[in-house]
Amino acid sequence: MSAAIRTELGAHGEVLHLIPFAPPALPPVSRRHLEQAWEAARDVALAAAPGKAATAHGFRFAAADAAPLDLLLADPDAANWTGGVERIADLSTAYGISLCLRLLALVTLMGSAKWAQAWFSLKRDGAAIHPALLQAASLAPLTPTGGFAETSVRALLPAET
Repeated sequence: MSAAIRTELGAHGEVLHLIPFAPPALPPVSRRHLEQAWEAARDVALAAAPGKAATAHGFRFAAADAAPLDLLLADPDAANWTGGVERIADLSTAYGISLCLRLLALVTLMGSAKWAQAWFSLKRDGAAIHPALLQAASLAPLTPTGGFAETSVRALLPAET
């Protein structure tokens, strides 16, 4: 994965990352880095002024056998989460892009997969995420749309919490 990731200004003022491969080619990340990304993103979100989001980011993935995939993270929450990841990871690298997408996919999974609720708890001061869920999210392959297939994450979890 030595192909360079370029960054430019997008049509709507977003930072646009041009990735010369599809999301499934992104590497796994360390569980600790995913945990640090969660913490950094939370810090950015808490520090943001009401109604003020971090800079929007876009990702354009090229694939040899498919049309490019464009992901625009313009809503305030996604922009803040991406801004947090940007504090600890270089989004001009495949690892940094992978860390960002995995964090966003984890947030989506936690919000939509009922079975995942056994692996985290939400509290007034944040979330407590079971290390096994963080580990699974750091290793599970990304789908062609940059998220997780629930079955891939579940397959990496132990039988019980």
